[in-house]
Amino acid sequence: MGTVGNHNLTLADHARRLDPGGKVDKIVEVLNETNEIIQDMVIKEGNLPTGNLVTIRTGLPAVTWRKLNYGVAPSKSATIQVTDALGLLEGYSDVDKRLAVINGNEGELRLSEDRAFLESFNQEMAETLFYGDTGIHPERFLGLAPRYPYKDSPNVIDAGGSGSDCASIWLVVWGENSLYGFFGKGSKAGLTHEDKGQVTLLDGAGGQYEGLRSHYVWELGLTVKDWRYAARICNVDMGSGSFPSTIMDHMIRALAKIPSLKSGKPTWYMNPDLKASFDVQARKESNRQLTYTDDPFSGPTTKFNGIPIRRCEQLLITETALGATPS
Repeated sequence: MGTVGNHNLTLADHARRLDPGGKVDKIVEVLNETNEIIQDMVIKEGNLPTGNLVTIRTGLPAVTWRKLNYGVAPSKSATIQVTDALGLLEGYSDVDKRLAVINGNEGELRLSEDRAFLESFNQEMAETLFYGDTGIHPERFLGLAPRYPYKDSPNVIDAGGSGSDCASIWLVVWGENSLYGFFGKGSKAGLTHEDKGQVTLLDGAGGQYEGLRSHYVWELGLTVKDWRYAARICNVDMGSGSFPSTIMDHMIRALAKIPSLKSGKPTWYMNPDLKASFDVQARKESNRQLTYTDDPFSGPTTKFNGIPIRRCEQLLITETALGATPS
């Protein structure tokens, strides 16, 4: 959960700076338990209150082999500006005050009761990171899948599956010059908490009782500053049973798409079924490419070409196979 490189902060790093008392840090620990992306994703403050404006280079300047006594024509790179929208996820959690009194430790009880609530936040945010489509849900932010939408799109590798039982594997290099999450300018990073104190609540039949309310807000956006630093292996046939051996060939091709793995923190993401298959394969025959370690501090980790493989339950096994770019 530490920093990525020297300057790039994860959500956990921001939480430690935000709340020395430990409340938000505990919330992030809960998020980390079930959403491994939180451990990896670089988080930055956006430069707009509701988004993040970045300048993306689309073309390199021309250079010239110069001869003596001959000049060189000036040139410049081509760039475009893109604004990524910020998504705002919000909710309230209520606990019966009497239950807190009986328990005797109000803070711990409320955090314990909020775990299911926090998990809902977790799942929504992870799903949006991959599948968020502002063309369909304008209140969310744009995820990865709509940015790599066709099997012949740049940095997309077709695994050959068809139908509606397909999956995708993602290779993401998190970094401030590649891909990163962001929060609004002047706001707080990640999932923030406000104790609203004692409020009068209503039960399902209209009865009233006193409760304790927590207000949670999580604002997040995704910036793909350089699209070359993510790769999608699409159309993985979940019904074929041919993984992981054939998929590893595609993963090698995905690695070849990345300009430099040293430019950030590279990580693989796949659904739990695929992840389990890789874990089993790695334990059976750990080799130079596929390794399995069980560290007493970080826990069991499977890596492919030295890059950790993370599970993400929100990555579907029911994706409709991607087609080619429409002509």
